[in-house]
Amino acid sequence: MGYDRAITVFSPDGRLFQVEYAREAVKRGTTAVGIKTKEGVILMVDKRMTSRLLESGSVEKIFQIDEHIGAATSGLVADARILIDRGRVEAQINKIIYDEPIDVQTLAKKICDFKQAYTQIGGLRPFGTALLIAGVYNGDSYLLETDPSGALLEYKATAIGSGRATVTDMLEEMYDENMTLEQGMMLGLEMLYRVTEGKMDRTTVDAGVAELAKNRFRLVSSDELAPYIDKVRSKIEKRARAKGEGKE
Repeated sequence: MGYDRAITVFSPDGRLFQVEYAREAVKRGTTAVGIKTKEGVILMVDKRMTSRLLESGSVEKIFQIDEHIGAATSGLVADARILIDRGRVEAQINKIIYDEPIDVQTLAKKICDFKQAYTQIGGLRPFGTALLIAGVYNGDSYLLETDPSGALLEYKATAIGSGRATVTDMLEEMYDENMTLEQGMMLGLEMLYRVTEGKMDRTTVDAGVAELAKNRFRLVSSDELAPYIDKVRSKIEKRARAKGEGKE
């Protein structure tokens, strides 16, 4: 019992319980999906509304870090904001010192170094959040995942949060490296539609796109998302009807 108290220390079998608890916080978070396409990277997050009295615009799950980099979060959003602010500071430091935008991988590593430090300093707890970092740099697109332990992995497509297992299985079957941004947007929305069991509309989805052609990251408005959501809902319902008629 003493190995998961105020200080993160190794248990006799080599485990860090506080880091594992932080991962559990991420697993209980809402689902975030990242998809790399030939035209850039898409981030999408299910931002479940816990009350109909909430203003949907006040629930932030996707953040812009620099002109060419953005991030989606799952887990404790308050923890994520600290990491986003840290990333923004690192991006500005790089711009001031080197007079150029920061490399996406370099920024992700700096954020992970910061997260890892919180797993070994007495009196501090690990960050209970994971980030999907998307960006474009020098003609290449990047999608990276940061873990509460400070581990860093690069993906073609992945998910974090409560629906990770479901989305990953679907991506294994449906992902295509040569898809366009529009096709990637449709695929990401289909993943969220299935994870939320159809409880999805323009107010419950956040999206961001890192575009290779424009070399920038931007947040996608709900007005822009709405037609895609309608298309995905229509597509899935049509597929379900066809399956039902086939059984008859």
